[in-house]
Amino acid sequence: MTRWQSVGALVLLGVGWGSTQPLGKIAASSGHPPFALILWQTVICVVVLGALTLVRGKGLVLTRRALGFYAVVAVLGTLVPNAAFYISVHRLPAGIMSILISTVPLMAFPLNLALGSDRFEGKRLVGLLLGLAGVAIIAAPGATLAPGMVAFLPVALIGPCFYALEGTFVARYGMAGMDPVQAMFGASLVALALCLPLVWVTGSWVSPMPPWGRAEGALLLSSALHALLYAGYVGLAARAGAVFASQSSYIVTAAGLCWAMVLLGERFSPLVFLALAVMLLGVTLVKPRMRAVSVVT
Repeated sequence: MTRWQSVGALVLLGVGWGSTQPLGKIAASSGHPPFALILWQTVICVVVLGALTLVRGKGLVLTRRALGFYAVVAVLGTLVPNAAFYISVHRLPAGIMSILISTVPLMAFPLNLALGSDRFEGKRLVGLLLGLAGVAIIAAPGATLAPGMVAFLPVALIGPCFYALEGTFVARYGMAGMDPVQAMFGASLVALALCLPLVWVTGSWVSPMPPWGRAEGALLLSSALHALLYAGYVGLAARAGAVFASQSSYIVTAAGLCWAMVLLGERFSPLVFLALAVMLLGVTLVKPRMRAVSVVT
């Protein structure tokens, strides 16, 4: 993968992933419990990625390293962030969720710093503080959120935190010799296995039988996109580094705001755009020098 191919992949990931925020809000409008939505989202991911695996003629890898990878990614990249997403997006505007996803690089930096894979600079500390300031502006009275919504901002930030953890894990340990489709197919299977008992314990079962409405259609589309884009994200993180891959959050944010306005008719106060500008400035200061992108033949 050349540098320009990596940049192109980054743009496609961002635009596609940005659409999943408003689609997820539409899906959550069904009133179904979060784990029910995660269950059927995971089923769709398994079907889509399983079909791709079958067509490509590559089987599921069952080595010890691969099984460990599946388990970590299933928890860090699917179960926890998706639960936080569906809980918060039901109460927060999709555009705000798209802005908050831009905090992934802000969270990836201290993780990489703690692991010794990056170095501290004063301007990055300023960037972290600006990121926090952006969240504070969103939470400020009169910005765009009702008082009851502000309480769900910390829940909404759980997803970006776990995506940063996952991206750092993949960049540090790789994909156990698998390609992205194999890796995410296995991770989706494990996520499905882990989600079933959670659905049973929480009494969240929802029948997949028709009739289906707008919410179910949005869940189907967002889940299929999630399967393909997530495989792309993991592959990009493995090839170009966690920080480079996490920069897709810039494009996710811009695309998510546009999709939210088009699909949901959301409108935002000037304070929200100020928060976005402050946060993106913080992300710009935090991001380190880009790791050289290797060419894969």
